[in-house]
Amino acid sequence: MMFDERLPTHLWVSAGLARCSGDGVPAMVVRKGDPHGGLVLVRIDHLDGHTQLLGQERDIEGALTWRVICEDKPGEEPTTFAYIDRATKRDPDLWVIDIEDRQGRNPFD
Repeated sequence: MMFDERLPTHLWVSAGLARCSGDGVPAMVVRKGDPHGGLVLVRIDHLDGHTQLLGQERDIEGALTWRVICEDKPGEEPTTFAYIDRATKRDPDLWVIDIEDRQGRNPFD
């Protein structure tokens, strides 16, 4: 039997939310996906009109990394919500986390 050493998604999402809470950073699960292996999108609102949407990737060694999928900038047409809508229709196991942080920190990084 193969053993996967990765933590179930629901556990590390809970840990990231606890980190946010401890730092006084508002964060919430907008959409719950598969508790064991769902991918995660993190939407970070910088509270100045700038928003980033980050998606998970695994590098060649299997380590979790993050990349900016799209950004909303002040005065431009928003794209993050449309991307989230399309992505959740394609992947019912997807998690979506919203964070409000002026510094743009990703607690899952």
